[in-house]
Amino acid sequence: MELSEQEQIRRNKLDEIRKLGVEPYPAELFEVNANSADILENYERDKLNYKNISIAGRIMVLRQMGNAAFAEIQDARGRIQIYVKRDEICPGEDKTMFNSVFKKLLDIGDIVGVKGYVFTTNTGTISIHVTSFTLLTKSLKPLPVVKVDSEGKAHDEVTDPELRYRQRYVDLIINPEVRNVFVQRTVIINSMRTFLNERGYLEVETPILQSIPGGAAARPFVTHHNALDIPLYLRIANELYLKRLIVGGFDAVYEFAKDFRNEGMDRTHNPEFTQMELYVAYKDYEWMMGLVEEMLEKIAMDLYSTTKVAAGENTLDFHRPFKRVRLFDAIKEHAGVDVSNMTEEELRKVCQEQKIDVAPSMGKGKLIDEIFSAKAQHHYIQPTFIMDYPVEMSPLCKKHRSIPGLVERFELFINGKELCNAYSELNDPIDQRARFEDQMKLAERGDDEAMTIDNDFLRAIEYGMPPTSGVGIGIDRLTMLMTNSASIQDVLFFPQMRPEKF
Repeated sequence: MELSEQEQIRRNKLDEIRKLGVEPYPAELFEVNANSADILENYERDKLNYKNISIAGRIMVLRQMGNAAFAEIQDARGRIQIYVKRDEICPGEDKTMFNSVFKKLLDIGDIVGVKGYVFTTNTGTISIHVTSFTLLTKSLKPLPVVKVDSEGKAHDEVTDPELRYRQRYVDLIINPEVRNVFVQRTVIINSMRTFLNERGYLEVETPILQSIPGGAAARPFVTHHNALDIPLYLRIANELYLKRLIVGGFDAVYEFAKDFRNEGMDRTHNPEFTQMELYVAYKDYEWMMGLVEEMLEKIAMDLYSTTKVAAGENTLDFHRPFKRVRLFDAIKEHAGVDVSNMTEEELRKVCQEQKIDVAPSMGKGKLIDEIFSAKAQHHYIQPTFIMDYPVEMSPLCKKHRSIPGLVERFELFINGKELCNAYSELNDPIDQRARFEDQMKLAERGDDEAMTIDNDFLRAIEYGMPPTSGVGIGIDRLTMLMTNSASIQDVLFFPQMRPEKF
């Protein structure tokens, strides 16, 4: 591996540090009893609590001043200034730790541990007066330097997505505000988990490797199990396994699941993504709409103490109740056509007239979905339930109780994007088998996203599955909405990218 000049200089410094008898990667425990945010927030009020602190962090600014030095170190909570005086950290005759290590061999990016006491400088800056210093990690790669001027404005910021997404560890170091998105993601998940647990719902785990990729219309990733000598699939959804548990007698189960779909990538799609799926017995899709409204309102309040959330140029309001619109009405309003009684040929003609690209393998359900996606969905900015879909679009969904040809399904659209999908679940095993067989006909026409017949699932519901409502909520898209993030790559620590050539 060819080293840059700066990388070689750092390696030379590493050798010098070792020659001085200092271990640049010590094994000894360094006990931390404080963090930057706590000190900066509470020092003025609780000065007596900061007389003997121990803190560790990465050097981000280093200013040498003769026999003293100022630096800024960054820990997981923020940055704080430290003041180092030669005779304080080297009280005896040996001044090596300051004169050689601190003054000549340290670099921005090195991780250090310091002990001392907090004080306020003549300029009013809360700082740590260092009485003991330990080098904890020597950094061998130079960080991109982001400078902040006296007005707090950042210069030379690193905004290149290729660097930020591929080297997320660097992104988190030099753009610490990025961390807040991932902290908020955890708040969102914890808020959902608390909401569900308080209702007595059981969190479970289901297989990621599946012999049949079921529960959604999507192209799977395929792998091979050597011991069994069979193909296996990374799950595209966990729906059918969770419904097996409802058959088995659980009244309500949910799972935060990693799902995988071998499809395109864009700012709202990543091949590996997270969903929360919930199934509750003796409920229907009307009830589920109310639960989803309540959950999202709670998440917004937990994050911001208000139901209003910024999303680009829009302000979303998660205050209940959400608007409800039937799918055919949405298409009629925004595409100007009534597709409710159209044949497949008529739907293709509409797509042609409205310049919507469709594949020959698509049946009625996908054609209707394409029309809605192209002409209607982007109009729904505020949370809106689009409901009552044609049966061809929903092979796992119960037929509508009062409208022939439709099923009891809703999708929630926010800021022009789908966030969740929910049904009154189909529990008629004869109807379910017929729906699977219709999907196989689509597969024969070349639809590689059509569902496969899952005979074990059919056997399960033949034992009897109670009336059930289920919902799947995309955690990545929810995090995008709640953190005002424009791309799914911004809410995934490590989004999928083409491998580098080293």
